[in-house]
Amino acid sequence: MPSFNSLIARIRHAGILPTDSEEVRLQKSLLFFATGLISLASMFWLFIYWQINPRISSTIPFLFQLLLIANLALYLKTLKLKLFRQTQLALFLFMPFVAQWSTGNFITACGISLWALLAPVGAMLMIGTREALAWFFAYVLLTAISGGFDYYLADTTFPGLVSIPSSTMLLFFALNFTVVSTLVFLLLRYSSIEKQKALSRLKEAHHLLQLEQARSERLLLNILPGPIAERLKNSDQTIADAFADVSVMFVDIVNFTRIAEGMTPLQVFSMLNRVFSSFDELAEKYGLEKIKTIGDAYMVAGGLNDQQENFTVALADLALAMCDLLQRDFQVNAMRLEVRIGISSGPVIAGVVGKKKFIYDLWGDTVNLASRITGEVFPGFVHVDRATYRKLWPWFDFEAPRTLRLKGKGDTIVYRLIGRKESFGDFPGNVPND
Repeated sequence: MPSFNSLIARIRHAGILPTDSEEVRLQKSLLFFATGLISLASMFWLFIYWQINPRISSTIPFLFQLLLIANLALYLKTLKLKLFRQTQLALFLFMPFVAQWSTGNFITACGISLWALLAPVGAMLMIGTREALAWFFAYVLLTAISGGFDYYLADTTFPGLVSIPSSTMLLFFALNFTVVSTLVFLLLRYSSIEKQKALSRLKEAHHLLQLEQARSERLLLNILPGPIAERLKNSDQTIADAFADVSVMFVDIVNFTRIAEGMTPLQVFSMLNRVFSSFDELAEKYGLEKIKTIGDAYMVAGGLNDQQENFTVALADLALAMCDLLQRDFQVNAMRLEVRIGISSGPVIAGVVGKKKFIYDLWGDTVNLASRITGEVFPGFVHVDRATYRKLWPWFDFEAPRTLRLKGKGDTIVYRLIGRKESFGDFPGNVPND
């Protein structure tokens, strides 16, 4: 029973395997379709021959039918497509000429050799145009040989040859031309339909590939800035750039370790995800580049792309917006978190680190200074270094400067950012005295 079920399944799917390419699938389905059509036609011929009684022999059509079925069974058992294809086409080519030679000539055989044209047509559809030439030449050669013998033996009488009435010959001439033409048309039509189906499957696969590519690009853009992602896709070279003027900001959650002690890992993740996702939306709104998160710290920079002309002002606005969000939106900040924010401006080196699980990162004194300021200032406030203050003072109010002793930096002057100025006119040419 298992082998019988396997045989039925192979017949139902034309012997097509899941690993077959679209071209092989089309060849198999065409060969099965052609075999089925010719088998049905042979059965029809047998029925007509039996109706005519002994005047026309049914031996050749019956033998042709048996050979087609036997060859099909052998293929279903072995699944050797090349052998099956060659033997079936050989049967299509030679058996019509054998039937004609056993009957007499073109006239007495009613043009039955026309059936052999299915071999080169089938070869063109199932193998290719180049290989089909050999089958067509074989068809022409057999036709020429048959015509030559008919020409030289036209007046020869064959003892025992059955005389076929003219009406019967005319009937079979019409049937042969009609049926062969129909079979050729059906094969071509079936091939066209199957190719359209294959093309539709390819289009669908291409569409799915485009969707997957778009998804991959979105994921890449979530990891890297757009220009960097494009360079990474188009080149294998190391990506490292020097920027003369960049503003870097760190946001650090106050007392995070103590707050997380009484929470489950899932609760900690949910808390950070809500806060940092909101920060992501704000960074995108202000046209700034999120660099990374480091535990409970969030790093963002301006000046790495062309999205913001005055990126330091945008970074200050982002810092104030973050503080405001945490103070008023308790769906995002359910734990009433406070943050320290430090901003520094100056030169940095930016690049992609690693070949697997890579990350876009920044290095330099500007980055270190922003991180040191964030770790030392008062919770709930935004503090900036002197370089950043010089960029922001026309637009923002600041408290008086204060000096911090930073690890590795020594005494450093910082300014607490209060907020936007209510109004301002023409900017003075010089920065106010510190």
